[in-house]
Amino acid sequence: MCPKRGHDGRMRFTTSLLASAFAFATLVAFAAPQAKAAGPADRWAAASRPTTEAPRVIGAHGLGCIAGAVALPADGPGWQVVRLSRNRFWGHPALVETLQNLAAASTRAGLPPIWIGDLGQPRGGPMPWGHSSHQIGLDADVWLDVSRRPPLTATTRERIEVPSLVRGDGMAVNHAVFTEGHATLIRLAAQQPGVDRIFVNPAIKRALCEAHAGESWLRRIRPWRGHDSHMHIRLRCPAGQPECRDQAPIPAGDGCDASLDWWFSEEARRPPKPSPPGPPPRLPAACAGILAAP
Repeated sequence: MCPKRGHDGRMRFTTSLLASAFAFATLVAFAAPQAKAAGPADRWAAASRPTTEAPRVIGAHGLGCIAGAVALPADGPGWQVVRLSRNRFWGHPALVETLQNLAAASTRAGLPPIWIGDLGQPRGGPMPWGHSSHQIGLDADVWLDVSRRPPLTATTRERIEVPSLVRGDGMAVNHAVFTEGHATLIRLAAQQPGVDRIFVNPAIKRALCEAHAGESWLRRIRPWRGHDSHMHIRLRCPAGQPECRDQAPIPAGDGCDASLDWWFSEEARRPPKPSPPGPPPRLPAACAGILAAP
């Protein structure tokens, strides 16, 4: 349900459109659930626990792994982790701390406990289905649900249903569902230290631009297809992680410009042509040792 890399418009009008076109070409790999396939991803998914060394991030958000990952507790003050059976609640300590701080900030703002979805696998790496990123313990999904509801049991949290905040035509938010509470939750996430960017549906980005024009946190909110009922939080590489590779910096400006308009154009809404098959990208060499470690 979440991204690869290269999700941004660019600084000037023409450059913005070119960058968005490049981003759209990778849309299917970024956002759509992938078919279950036997292969290396299954071996990463089969690693049921992290390595015991100190946290070590290797590679990039969409091509890498992590040693020494820590688990986000299933329940805490202001949050619940959902779909625990996936075993995707692992990440770098900085990610776990960010999510805990977001939950605390959300509670102070009067919002109900947040539902946290996938972080990463115990040792990171590619997933057999669901994401092309989330590989180095620095990505997490948070569901955009601000309704009042009782705590979930272990069983009911496996099958949550969160309504889309976007109209069926994809051109705007559904104002019968989207509220200022959703905007508050997204803003609080964008204001957390260490957050690099947050992916939401283009219609949600547009609604935020209209209601919160000029606010500095908007710059970190990046449009991407899907993401109509959850946001994807991405952290920068933490300090002291020389093997970690950050995504290219976000362009200047708040992103409420021609680069956002492109997402609502005919070009953007046209299905992309399939790319010719090629060899899969290689993980960093050090990841082999992470996967093989006891």
